Amino acid sequence: MDTSINNNRSLAERIEQLIDEAKKRTVAAINTAMVYTYYEIGRMIVEDEQQGELRAEYGKSTLRNIANHLTQKFGKGFSYTNLKQMRTFYLTFAKGQTLSDQLEFTLSWSHYLKLMRIDNPEERRFYEIEAAKNHWSLRELQRQFDSALYERLALSRDKAGVKSLAKKGQIIETPEDMIKDPYVLEFIGLPELPQYSESDLEQRLIDHLETFLLELGKGFAFVGRQVRFTFDEQHFRIDLVFYNRLLRAFVLIDLKHGTLKHQDLGQMQMYVNYYDRYVKLEDENPTIGILLCADKNDAIVEITLPKGNNQIFASKYLTILPSKEELKKLIENNLH
Repeated sequence: MDTSINNNRSLAERIEQLIDEAKKRTVAAINTAMVYTYYEIGRMIVEDEQQGELRAEYGKSTLRNIANHLTQKFGKGFSYTNLKQMRTFYLTFAKGQTLSDQLEFTLSWSHYLKLMRIDNPEERRFYEIEAAKNHWSLRELQRQFDSALYERLALSRDKAGVKSLAKKGQIIETPEDMIKDPYVLEFIGLPELPQYSESDLEQRLIDHLETFLLELGKGFAFVGRQVRFTFDEQHFRIDLVFYNRLLRAFVLIDLKHGTLKHQDLGQMQMYVNYYDRYVKLEDENPTIGILLCADKNDAIVEITLPKGNNQIFASKYLTILPSKEELKKLIENNLH
């Protein structure tokens, strides 16, 4: 084949990629400018409203008049309802700010409409940080909120840890930082019934690997399923093997459909020991084992694992998404 054809095709593809990237940057710049504009509109409305003697009535009539004027001038996007949202946007994100604070809006307007509905300012700030850091779509943000990610992380931390979540988001420095209890696996589509097997659960997780990685958290890379190793002429298989880039450690996951038994913990200890001695590199950190089970007895876990354990963890999993209130109760019960 004529090499000039290949070169031209390669050049065309590079130009195409350059144009696509420019379009994405343009769209992102427009979205950012729009969010800042909405914030400024909200500020102008609030400041003008505060000058009225009858603030509530003044604000209502003023907004309707402004909405009519802007709609005639610019068309859709400036209805009375939208202007109220811009007003709320300013009041929500200006609260607690000082003159020296530099507000930075990096998400879409749709993201901020969702964030504005979160009453707890620390929880709201956490989701804003995580959505920006991890490039969550609006759907992913909604899913993480519905699965009570903030509560699952916050309730296992002291006050300082909760404050840190609100200021920095989730920071992964130790194995404990990444562990959740429970893990919410509603995306696999299995009912919370005994009919399915562990192999069914494993297959569904593989089928929805991208969402499972989102649920696992930051830094996870998939290594393999049913990973086999042989020791003392016996063959063993680990259900799922991952690697966490932030912790620089292998993460082994075993799935248990039913109540966790002490033998399961012992088996995981053997898997972890094998990886530590024969698989991980010298400059990598100790292997982490997670047992995902439908039910567990915390007393059994505590008495089976050695004191000071920071390598093996047992967490429940849910195959349906309960209401946020039910999930909060479950999380609180797990802590007692």
